[in-house]
Amino acid sequence: MIKSSGIFAPYIKSLCMTVSFFYNYIVFPWIGLAVITFVSLFFVSAPYGRHTRAGWGILINNRLSWIVMEIISPLTLSYYFLTGTTEKTAVMWIFVALWWIHYFNRSLIFPFRIRSQNKHVPVLITLLAMFFNSVNGFINGYYLGTLSPAYGLEWLYDPRFILGLLLFLLGFAINLQSDEILMNLRKPGETAYKIPQGGFYRYVSSPNYMGECIEWIGFAVLTWSLPGAAFALWTIANLAPRAVFNHRWYLEMFEDYPKNRKALIPFIV
Repeated sequence: MIKSSGIFAPYIKSLCMTVSFFYNYIVFPWIGLAVITFVSLFFVSAPYGRHTRAGWGILINNRLSWIVMEIISPLTLSYYFLTGTTEKTAVMWIFVALWWIHYFNRSLIFPFRIRSQNKHVPVLITLLAMFFNSVNGFINGYYLGTLSPAYGLEWLYDPRFILGLLLFLLGFAINLQSDEILMNLRKPGETAYKIPQGGFYRYVSSPNYMGECIEWIGFAVLTWSLPGAAFALWTIANLAPRAVFNHRWYLEMFEDYPKNRKALIPFIV
């Protein structure tokens, strides 16, 4: 925890009180916006990846976009966590470590492994993703750093922590495995799309999205917090509609696409 002292102490305390006052005015509208986004994305797919299309403004390198839009989340969370006034317990450091594990892979490992050097995405999409990640980093970091109870070691034995951690690790493993299959789907120099095989691709068209949804549902459970639930809701709102678009795209692109696969949830959707 960063302590304030001297003539600046009253101003810093006032600033913290102001942020705390407006916190709920951010979280609850943020949840409402997730619901609106969930519905709207079934009508308009975000223009990146296989759904890239003209008319969305200036483009940016795909790899650079991944780095700048993802790294902002753990940086924002860490700042508000470290500068908060709540006692930082070992359990809370586990929460932060899990967040960093996901985003370290997403921002500093994954972008350098994808074979898409010549692909681009709209700058607008990158900026929107940065905004999304900044808000999620803030509401979770500020909650853990200032508003949350001091999770003691007894929380490690709580069924919510155990279940949530298992879900997070399961989702992370599914996400990594699915990305690995996609990245090895084409040989160097190949550009044509192919049907992914193996892993959870036996059951759904977007197991990488399924894994990420499971991850953040797990995080919401293991922290048992409203900001964690908001992030899980936003993850589903962003990825579920896209999984449906991906599934439709595969069905239209490949006549021999497995008919038993679902879009996101095995045997259901």
